[in-house]
Amino acid sequence: MKQSRLMSLVESVTNVIIGYGVAVVTQILIFPIFGLHTTLEQNLQMGAVFTVVSIARSFALRRLFEAVRIASNQSRFGLARLLWRAFSSLRGPFARRRWGSG
Repeated sequence: MKQSRLMSLVESVTNVIIGYGVAVVTQILIFPIFGLHTTLEQNLQMGAVFTVVSIARSFALRRLFEAVRIASNQSRFGLARLLWRAFSSLRGPFARRRWGSG
């Protein structure tokens, strides 16, 4: 069964909201051990920033794994093609000169 993008997002957001409370409590308990003294407001703000990053990361990874699943089902070379496209796009604007392909 395929999970929709919307349900992927709902699952990710739910997971991160629960994690937000755990993260803030952890910060309150752990930061003083390392000599970091923050107010509750600062902990909540830091937790909010980490939460936004976590939602984006979780959603992107879920979609990546869904794309890998679909590609691997389409053909035996589907996964290899998907990975090739993903990594070849990371080479940047100077890739042609650097790799000697143009």
